[in-house]
Amino acid sequence: MFSIFKNIDNKDHKPTFGVLKVLKYIGPGLLVTVGFIDPGNWASNIAAGSDFGFKLLWMVTMSTIMLIILQHNVAHLGIATGLCLSEAATKYVSPLYSKVILGSAMLASVSTSLAEILGGAIALQMLFGIPVPAGAVLVVAFVGIMLYTNSYAFIEKIIIAFVSIIGLSFLYELSLVEIDWAQAGIAWVVPSIPEGSIMVVMSVLGAVVMPHNLFLHSEVIQSRQWNLENDEVIKKQLDYEFVDTLVSMLIGWAINSAMIILAASTFFTHGTKVSELQQAQSMLGPLLGNNAGVVFAIALLFAGIASSITSGMAGGSIFAGLFSEPFDVKDNHSRIGIAISLLVALMLIFVIGNPFKALIISQMVLSIQLPFTIFLQIYLTSSTKVMGKYANTRFTTILMLLIGCVVTFLNILLFISFF
Repeated sequence: MFSIFKNIDNKDHKPTFGVLKVLKYIGPGLLVTVGFIDPGNWASNIAAGSDFGFKLLWMVTMSTIMLIILQHNVAHLGIATGLCLSEAATKYVSPLYSKVILGSAMLASVSTSLAEILGGAIALQMLFGIPVPAGAVLVVAFVGIMLYTNSYAFIEKIIIAFVSIIGLSFLYELSLVEIDWAQAGIAWVVPSIPEGSIMVVMSVLGAVVMPHNLFLHSEVIQSRQWNLENDEVIKKQLDYEFVDTLVSMLIGWAINSAMIILAASTFFTHGTKVSELQQAQSMLGPLLGNNAGVVFAIALLFAGIASSITSGMAGGSIFAGLFSEPFDVKDNHSRIGIAISLLVALMLIFVIGNPFKALIISQMVLSIQLPFTIFLQIYLTSSTKVMGKYANTRFTTILMLLIGCVVTFLNILLFISFF
């Protein structure tokens, strides 16, 4: 199987485990993290903070808890079976249902790529005045070269660098504003759905718990496997994977929270409604100084490029899984999946009238598809036929069913809000 990561330990694939070794396992989780601090998140979080202040911070907390559980569970599938979520669906679910679910997952991948590419293009417009359509072409061209030429062999290090830049950028931005931390602390844990906020609530959910990331994590985690016949190795694999997932998701929670807090402390307190990311950047200058606007745009560019790479990989993994194949950039099915994810999104960008609204809607689309992926995952990871003795415990199954029901309930609220 193709692997984007090199084996870490000795040639006989018998890893050693120790405290310092944990650091060598950090990577797959960060690929997922960059997916939920993408430009779609920026739009959703800025809308949440500028329109409702701190009130929707709880949604980031709840979504991140859901994400930790779901991502650990889907990584569990990859480690225990050697199959990604898409491959497992094709193998163990009836052809009709698997094709429908995976087809909808490909649409979610396109929706994700649209947000990622659009965000990168908007950042190029902010920094260099390049029109959004031209910027989108540049982003797709760069990402395509990274993916198709295999020059992303060091993608793990690149992603870590990008996440670090984005995180440091928001730490800098937060240092410039006065924040009511007591109010923010309450909002992190006390649920509230203000009138007219359900669309933003769902976009925040879809922006954090992203369907394509579940498929991606189950694929890339397999690159860290050694001897699948050794129960002790599998158990330690799962332990170290959980550390990677937990640390990475908490970094994502902090960055997403910082976006809402920044928007609430700058725009909401001044009664300013933000309708586009360019507007947010231009307003940060007068409020926080010119450097703030430049830092904002640079971080957005890195977020757009990094997340476009991961969304393309996810599209390739999902499409290859339809043919019972693992992701391999040298294989035509993986190549086609990458192309569908990136190029269909690029074509949609050329007909979009309101980029900011498109970013929010794209995340809402992800939340609509999410229950299908969650219940597929529950079915597979709870099955002893699929997982053997590593199948979910009853507690884990009930917990994941609860998550699926909450996501479905929120989707029903969204549907009702349109009438």
